[in-house]
Amino acid sequence: MDPIDVRETIPALESTTYCNWGAGGPSPRRVVDAAASALEDHEFRAPTAEGMYPAAFDAYDESRRRVADLLEADESEIALTESTSDGINRIATAFDWSDDDVVVRTDLEHPAGVLPWQRLEREYGVDVRVLETECGRIDLEDVKALAPEATLFCVSSLTWTHGTRLPVADLVDIAHDGGASVLVDAVQSPGQVPVDVHEWGADFVVGAGHKWLVAPFGSGFLYVREGAERDLVPAAIGYRSVADPEAGEYQYETGARRFEVGTASPVAHAGLVEAIDLLEAVGLETVQSRIESLTDRLKEGVPNEQLSSPREYESGLVTIAVDDPDRTVDRLADEGVIVRSIPDGGLRVSLHAYNTREDVDRVLEAL
Repeated sequence: MDPIDVRETIPALESTTYCNWGAGGPSPRRVVDAAASALEDHEFRAPTAEGMYPAAFDAYDESRRRVADLLEADESEIALTESTSDGINRIATAFDWSDDDVVVRTDLEHPAGVLPWQRLEREYGVDVRVLETECGRIDLEDVKALAPEATLFCVSSLTWTHGTRLPVADLVDIAHDGGASVLVDAVQSPGQVPVDVHEWGADFVVGAGHKWLVAPFGSGFLYVREGAERDLVPAAIGYRSVADPEAGEYQYETGARRFEVGTASPVAHAGLVEAIDLLEAVGLETVQSRIESLTDRLKEGVPNEQLSSPREYESGLVTIAVDDPDRTVDRLADEGVIVRSIPDGGLRVSLHAYNTREDVDRVLEAL
């Protein structure tokens, strides 16, 4: 399937030049139709057939299988969540924290990767340290210096501020050598670049389908490396968290499933399954190649002194320095060009395979 064929089925692209996929990816009709069909099936057919709970559990199981395949993980290592923030919080609240613990995050984390640690600092006295970066890069020597004292590192696979790829596997090796665990915010990766969580070696990886995978809001997921869950006690518990909810003494599910809780709508994750089907139909290599071509075209039109992202391709996220980002975003929106501002004076253009060369040229002309 050609990306342009997909573009023609995304209603949100009919009247705007949409270049904000790193914030939210508007869904094609087939994804929305799959979600709507799942809702109708669950509410209209299932009650008098296999039952609403079995139907929902079948949908959960299918979504876990497809996410596991997408991330090169085992199905037992996947839990379903609502969002990246949700996934991070499920891990952050499961440790037995004290004021002897140290959490290390980078200075490039999204608020989803900042606020949970601020709360731990306030509530438990956890020492939260910030790994300074330069132009979207980390120095692995700084990681080595912090690893022996760290309990947990929180890093992004792709930085939302610069679009740079961090050396996750190398960082994980250093952290593990020092005795620390690693949580990766990977929300900017699935759907635009390959992800192999076993190759990364991280203990926890969080993501969601509503950006580059063009799935509905609410289609989050959490990877938990086999065995990494054993000493963790989730803050919430429900019938999906335990092996036998009717047993006198509950036992948590093995694997990532202990981080699921109770009844949830299967709709968003049915949309996610369809979105993954769509990605496979287009082909990830095709998506990545087209994003690279479009971002190269955009960067050719941006002077060096204004380009905050790497000149060479790393992702579809491109940050441009402008005098008044918020006002510029509003002005471009008035002209039908949708981008966003980011902290520290940048305007971020994020391009997907479903954009066109004409979209890029329109952005440059508007700027």
